Amino acid sequence: MFRPPTEEEQDFRAEVAKFAERELAPHYQPDDVTATMNPAIRPAMAKMGLLGLRIPTEYGGQGASATMTGIAAEEISRFNINAAYLLLSTTLVADIMLASASAEQRASWLPPIADGTVLPTLALTEPGQGSDAANLTLRATEAPGGYRLNGEKTSISLASQADTAVVFARTGGPGARGISAFNVDLNSAGIDIVRLEDVGNRAAARCSIFFDDAFVPNERLIGEPGTGFISVMKGFEYSRAIIGLMTLGAAQQSLDEAIEYAKSRHTFGAPISTRQGVAFPLVEHATQVAAARHLCYEALALKDLGQDHTMLAGMVKWWAPRVSVEAIHQALLTYGHAAWSTENPVAQRLRDVMGFEIADGTAQIAKLVAARSLFGREYAP
Repeated sequence: MFRPPTEEEQDFRAEVAKFAERELAPHYQPDDVTATMNPAIRPAMAKMGLLGLRIPTEYGGQGASATMTGIAAEEISRFNINAAYLLLSTTLVADIMLASASAEQRASWLPPIADGTVLPTLALTEPGQGSDAANLTLRATEAPGGYRLNGEKTSISLASQADTAVVFARTGGPGARGISAFNVDLNSAGIDIVRLEDVGNRAAARCSIFFDDAFVPNERLIGEPGTGFISVMKGFEYSRAIIGLMTLGAAQQSLDEAIEYAKSRHTFGAPISTRQGVAFPLVEHATQVAAARHLCYEALALKDLGQDHTMLAGMVKWWAPRVSVEAIHQALLTYGHAAWSTENPVAQRLRDVMGFEIADGTAQIAKLVAARSLFGREYAP
C-alpha cells in the first residue's frame, strides 16, 4: 500500500534533516568517546517538537502521525542515531501512557515529556528473562499507599540520564496477566543504576537498574493491575518500525557518503565508481535499503489507519537492522583504510546499528511474531 509522500511530509523531512545535521551531527562522534550524550541535545530536540511528536497538542505535543514520527527517526539517525533514542523512548512511553494511563495521569506526565523537562525510559528486560518478557520476576508487593519494588532490570537504554521509567513488575500470578506497569521516579530511594560498558550506542548508556524495596505510590500505577504486559506489547508493534527506520537512516547516510567518496577517489586514471566491483555492491545495498524502507513506512501507514501491522512490524525488526549492518559494512569497505579511523563515522555507525539486531527483541523473536501472524498462532513455531 505504498503511497508517495505528501508535500507536508517532504517539507518536514527536509526541516528535520537540516536540524539534525546542524545540531546533532557535531555531537555524534565526541559523545561516543565520552560515553555520554551531550546535554544540549535534549533541549534542542524538545524545542524542535521532536520529543512530543506523538503527544496530542492538548498536552503540549505535536499530535503527529506515526509516519511523521518515522520520518523524524530516519533523518535524525542519519546524523546521530543515539540522539534518535530520545525520540524512540519518548514516543514509546507516550503511546503506552495514552493507551493505558488515566486522564489525570496523562495531564500530569505528558507535558513534561513533550517539553524535554522529563526524559522517560522503558524498563522491561531482566537478566534471566530477556525476550521472555511475559515471565519477568521483578516483584511489586502491595504496601500502604502503594507498592514496594524488588528485583533487577537490565539492558535499559538511557537509564543513567532518564528521570523516570515505565517499569513492568509482577503484581499477580505467573504469566502475562500478572504484570503491571508503573511510572517510577528514578531518583527514588532504593533505586541503584549501574552503567554497562558497551561496544556501541555508548552515548545511549545502557544500564542495569536495581530495586531494593523501592516505594512507588498508587497514583503511579498505569492502568489496572495486570494490564501492563498488554500495553507494552502494543507499543512494541509500532516501535519496531521506528527502529527499522533508525537503522536505515544510518545506513543511507553511510551509502551516500561512500558513493561520493567513490566518485572522488581515483585509481589508475579513473574514479573507482567506474569499477563494477565498487559500484555494483553499493547498488545492491542501496536496493535493499530502499526496499526495507518501504516496508517500514507501510507498517506505519497501517498504524495511522488503525489497522493491524503486527506482521510487518515483526518483519522489519529483523530485516532492517540486518540490511543496515550489511550496507554500512560495504560502505566501510568502499573507503578502505580511510574508514578504519575514528575520524570517519562509518565504523561507529556499524557498531551502533549492530546493537539494534539485539535491542527490543532479537531477530528470532521478531520472526516468531511475524510467523504467528502469517501462519496463525496454532500453526506457528
